[in-house]
Amino acid sequence: MSNLSENKLKTYAAGAGLFVSVFLCLLKAGAAFFTGSLSVISSLIDSLTDMFSSGISLIAVHYSNLPFSDKHRYGYGKAESLSALLQAAFIVGSGSFILYDGINRFINPVEIRQTNAGIAVMIASLVITLALITFQKYVAKKTKSLAIEAESAHFTVDVLTNFSIILSLLAVKYFGWWWIDIVTAAGISVYLIWNAVILAYEAVSQITDKEVDENIKKHLTEIISSTPEVKGFHDLRTRVSGARMFIELHLEIDGNKTLFAAHQISDDVEQKISNAYQNAFIIIHQDPFGIKENRLDDELKGHCEI
Repeated sequence: MSNLSENKLKTYAAGAGLFVSVFLCLLKAGAAFFTGSLSVISSLIDSLTDMFSSGISLIAVHYSNLPFSDKHRYGYGKAESLSALLQAAFIVGSGSFILYDGINRFINPVEIRQTNAGIAVMIASLVITLALITFQKYVAKKTKSLAIEAESAHFTVDVLTNFSIILSLLAVKYFGWWWIDIVTAAGISVYLIWNAVILAYEAVSQITDKEVDENIKKHLTEIISSTPEVKGFHDLRTRVSGARMFIELHLEIDGNKTLFAAHQISDDVEQKISNAYQNAFIIIHQDPFGIKENRLDDELKGHCEI
């Protein structure tokens, strides 16, 4: 898939998320007004966070899709990480608000009305959200976009929350268990906050240039080592920025090779890596095999991982 196609897919996915969020906010606002249910209100707050997150994602995807420039030669991919971090902060704030309101309602119970309207709205929300998630997961898999992946994960939580809210409203309607509504809302809030913490960790990892997954590094090692005339390599470094992966390494080649021959070997390695990781940007430095020099690998030996 071309970069242009990927960019269009990410834009469509972010735009769809924003449209659905606005629609669900209006739908749930009406249900919250008629029912007075805290779990429905918590779902409304969640949809408001979705709307906020989708708006941020749309902006982040736009910036991350911008081409390299003189002042940003690594691109704008980390706009997606910043987007995810802002989303996480907003989710934590919203979840904390619902927890506070839940405690207040245990002390001062609120009557829940018109449960039928609430159930109908939550079923409609469930169906719409499932359709959106299916599309966003497809886009996230194709484009490796952290922003779309974060948004899809948030909407996945919505499926669970919508289903639990339907069950709580049924319990209130048929058994009069008003406290189920508050417990459901509190559970949703805790789950949202937990997912926000995970999302924030992933975003900070990208912003601070954490290395890629060990399985990917192992695969890179296999690709490099399988290349003929490569004597070894060292100082392999990786990082991710949006959908792009940056790879740097020192390739050890017979020092008697001509510069042209060494360049051809490096090109062979680079092509193999590019075939396996199409969005990778690769920098290879050629070293004569057996040369003694200060290496990053040597500096890291014995250091604790953070």
